[in-house]
Amino acid sequence: MEEKVKHREDALEVLKKAKTVAVVGISPKEDRPSYYVTARVIEKGQHKIYLINPRYAGQEILGIKVLSSLREVDEPIDIVNVFRNPSFAEEIVKEALEVGARCVWFQPGAENYEVIEKYKDKINFVYEACIGVEAGYLN
Repeated sequence: MEEKVKHREDALEVLKKAKTVAVVGISPKEDRPSYYVTARVIEKGQHKIYLINPRYAGQEILGIKVLSSLREVDEPIDIVNVFRNPSFAEEIVKEALEVGARCVWFQPGAENYEVIEKYKDKINFVYEACIGVEAGYLN
């Protein structure tokens, strides 16, 4: 698996080129990685952020209205940033493909290597890298 890992340089390049990030699995709980990592990306101010979680759809988290699915995003998605259990990975990748997203970024712990292997020729993946850490390298 080691040859597929996209660490800092590749992950940072993906983030630098991105304009839109859709966060799948956002939580309103400040102690959850989806919350504080997303807050860090927002703080950098370089990306349009969409928050996705059907449980909180219509509510605001971090000052952004939560959507129920990627299908509700009304512009092209550069990065689908995933904070979900790996068992949901294939469903998320299929929806990302359906909406024409450019990349699926699995946060540490959300990776599903079987799904990555199955779809690697259809969409770009970043994994084993935290988008919040990478955002720290942005100017």
